[in-house]
Amino acid sequence: MISNTEQPAANEPMTPQMRLSVMQNRHRSIDQQLHELQAHPWGDRILIQRMKKEKLRLRDAIERLRDELVPDLDA
Repeated sequence: MISNTEQPAANEPMTPQMRLSVMQNRHRSIDQQLHELQAHPWGDRILIQRMKKEKLRLRDAIERLRDELVPDLDA
């Protein structure tokens, strides 16, 4: 059986770097979906609004996690 060392097992805890990578990938995916939806004038406006809010929530979470990962130089 071939083991993929890049993918953690489902019961393995994710490192902060792994969480950051997952959130960044999701953020890019939402951004791409938004561009596709907004290209059509008949796009679902409620869905677009929800996706924009999710993208902003992810951006904030990414920034918080980056702040945790990068040591404070003033300390």
